[in-house]
Parts: sequence; structure tokens; C-alpha cells
Amino acid sequence: MNLSTSSSVLITPSARVSGKVLLDGVDIYSKNVDPVQIRRTVGMVFQKPNPFPTMSVYDNVAAGLKLNGIRDRKKLDVIVKRSLEQSGLWKEVKNDLDKSGASLSGGQQQRLCIARTFSC
Repeated sequence: MNLSTSSSVLITPSARVSGKVLLDGVDIYSKNVDPVQIRRTVGMVFQKPNPFPTMSVYDNVAAGLKLNGIRDRKKLDVIVKRSLEQSGLWKEVKNDLDKSGASLSGGQQQRLCIARTFSC
């Protein structure tokens, strides 16, 4: 894992942490680690699914990739399909990729959010 050690960004000034959280052997709470870079590297899925409601199924999965500068449509297509297959959702949505992610059932939304983490 390549973590930037440039300027550490304090996102929530009043927040306090103690202990260590190691990711690939690096303490992500270290002052030398940029929290923005961590957030670009780590995907989280919560108990209650949280698809981006104004985005399509496709764009929900591709969001992190686009945020990190990937624009090549062929590359995005491959990664989106693979991520949806890995989450067990591809067969259910392959003909509805332009449908809103929020319109899916609860279980499908959860798998969509999982697919989103696979794509990063």
C-alpha cells in the first residue's frame, strides 16, 4: 500500500483517537498518513445500505474509480461488471445498469454497496 506522507489533513479538529489501526502494517492514525488518501483506499459497507440515490447502478459502482481519475469507459465497464459479479448482483442488474441504485431491493442495495468497495 502506498500512503502519502505529505501534509496530514485534519478532517475533524475536535476528534480524538487512541491506539493503533494498522492497514498493511501502517498505522493509519499516524501524523504522517493523509486521511484523505486512506479514504480513497478503503471502502466501507454499513449494516444499512447507502447507495448514492441520484446515481445509476453503474455509476454507484464506478464512483470511486471516477473520483480517482479513471475515465476510460472500457476499463470502467470491465471493473463494474467484475465487481457486480463478485457481489452476486450482475445477473440481476445486467440489463438495468442505468436504473437508480436506490430503486433496488434492500438486499440488492447491500450487494451494490459491496460491489462499490470491490471496484476501488
